[in-house]
Amino acid sequence: MSQRPIRVLVAKVGLDGHDRGAKVIATALRDAGMEVIYTGLRQTPEMVVNAALQEDVDAIGISILSGAHMTVFPRVMELIKEKNMQDVLITGGGIIPEDDMEALHKMGVGKLFAPGANTHEIADYISKWVSEHRNF
Repeated sequence: MSQRPIRVLVAKVGLDGHDRGAKVIATALRDAGMEVIYTGLRQTPEMVVNAALQEDVDAIGISILSGAHMTVFPRVMELIKEKNMQDVLITGGGIIPEDDMEALHKMGVGKLFAPGANTHEIADYISKWVSEHRNF
């Protein structure tokens, strides 16, 4: 087991104002023993990555229901590379078609979860990924 709790940034990017799912996930991750930083609504990819860097997170979870996932995730991945944060998991969920999930996964985005996903499965996925990819 790690020396400190897993730190996860939960973010809502863009103009999508539906944050109930993000709050449910944030609470579930906190209940699973993780430290959760919730950015609130209307974040830019730059704001999310800068917050992740400042908070020294292990994972970034992006909730997206607006259909902008093929813009948001690639931009976040670009910023992660620029800031040499490739050891941070980029995951998320929302309304994302299967084909788009596959394309994003090929870009390096981790597993993406559809609405109604089991919160224990999400917490387990993040825990397993962090234990395999992060050293602390």
